[in-house]
Amino acid sequence: MKISSLKIFLAALMLAVFANFAGAQDLKDITLPAPKMEGGKPLMQALKERQTTRAYDTKKLPLQTISDLLWAAFGINRPDSGKRTAPSTRNWQEIDIYVVLEEGTYLFDAKANSLKAVASGDLRKKTGTQEFVAPAPLNLVFVADTSKMKGASQDDQSLYAGADVGFISQNVYLYCASEGLATVVRGMIGDRKALGEALKLPPEKKIILAQTIGYPAAGK
Repeated sequence: MKISSLKIFLAALMLAVFANFAGAQDLKDITLPAPKMEGGKPLMQALKERQTTRAYDTKKLPLQTISDLLWAAFGINRPDSGKRTAPSTRNWQEIDIYVVLEEGTYLFDAKANSLKAVASGDLRKKTGTQEFVAPAPLNLVFVADTSKMKGASQDDQSLYAGADVGFISQNVYLYCASEGLATVVRGMIGDRKALGEALKLPPEKKIILAQTIGYPAAGK
């Protein structure tokens, strides 16, 4: 290779590396629109229509829908006390919700009603082993911060975190039933260590379950 050609090649390589690095820095925090707390189907009808679905359209969810969904899941419904739409053991509020979208992954900040940038790039495939997971527009990953679970044994931490995620997951199910969305909560995550590294989780934060959300596939 001639010197001039080598210089061109090295310059192109450096530009590619820089572009990849810059892309990793491009993911920004998102301020969510205020959640809509009115409307939707009556509770008994939502319970009647609550179901698990494993076939999804790839259409993206509007930001308003994501905001409403996250508020229903584990948002603050009593601003004076900071308490949430789902109960948690001893009010630890130890469950973090990671929002995995095609463009990147975010951490839901209920107090600020925002999405905090965690990692750019598409991590949806890392959140589960089933075929429908990667193309679905949204996957939530429920993570327990055990540092907040003071005085609990490891066995009790697992028990309480599992129960608390169950409450949140059911809120998601009911919201989806009310709004005509599809969802499934999943224990089949695959390589939890790899996912934890991708989410930049410290050792005290444990992945519990994941949940897929989107529009139902046509005819489903």
